[in-house]
Amino acid sequence: MNDEQQIIQQIAELKRELDAVIVAHNYQRPEVQDIADFVGDSLELARRCAAVDAKTIVFCGVHFMAETAAILNPERKVLLTQLEAGCPMADMIDADRVREWQQKYPAAKIVCYVNTLAEVKAESYICCTSANAIEVVNSVAADEIIFVPDQNLGQYVAAHTDKKVYPYPGYCYVHHNIRATQIDTAREQHPGAEVVVHPECRPEVTANADAVLSTSQMLRYVKQSPKREFIIGTEIGILHRMHRENPDKSFYIVSAASVCQDMKRTTLETVRETMASGSNIVTVPEPIRVKAQQAIERMLGIG
Repeated sequence: MNDEQQIIQQIAELKRELDAVIVAHNYQRPEVQDIADFVGDSLELARRCAAVDAKTIVFCGVHFMAETAAILNPERKVLLTQLEAGCPMADMIDADRVREWQQKYPAAKIVCYVNTLAEVKAESYICCTSANAIEVVNSVAADEIIFVPDQNLGQYVAAHTDKKVYPYPGYCYVHHNIRATQIDTAREQHPGAEVVVHPECRPEVTANADAVLSTSQMLRYVKQSPKREFIIGTEIGILHRMHRENPDKSFYIVSAASVCQDMKRTTLETVRETMASGSNIVTVPEPIRVKAQQAIERMLGIG
């Protein structure tokens, strides 16, 4: 038994001892995805954690995701497998800034991307993910929407709704750095491939794609498509599942630089250490948790 196999066995033993479920985002390292009980995008992970049947949730992702799990599961212990794993976009906005924007646009309802801190969710009317952002915005009984914090997703939503959308100027550096010229180059190199990108990309990139989808929507799309080749515009971690679930198809990442450094902080070793020590517990102050839960549950109640 090699070192990796030994760590995997130890994680399995710790999981039984803790009565734990391990969840991982689609951008995690391949070996971390492989030891998880469930791998998904933000919406799928939120739904999974809301219905979990375990004493402990071991979260392989970044801090705001573990916070969301803690918001939905106050009676369970939530462990984040790398406490330093944050989200630069989530850090671009706080509760004070949300309140400033609400004063600026008093008739608007606040829709916050799930990629936000708990305090931002608590100031928002409803949450959304990249998978359901358009549906969520269209469900809100208001003609004006403040969309925080991703400007690119906000602009994408604005193009697909009759509502007036005010996008906050935040962004995901991984998707924001993808350029339309890179899509053009990829098409030249792989002329038969479909281009599938994430809605966190710039408008000129999404306009140049064949499909604009969340990570889990991408996984379903490429599996169901009769096409054999795909150019993928999102974080490189998604390729692991794509290759595993579609061994007869080819996938080309738009940019090899599309790497979220925070997502890659989690390793098998940090999963084992976190579970063994019971450390990295993520909690949310109760007043904030209750308000944030309302925004999340409004989202979960939509389809």
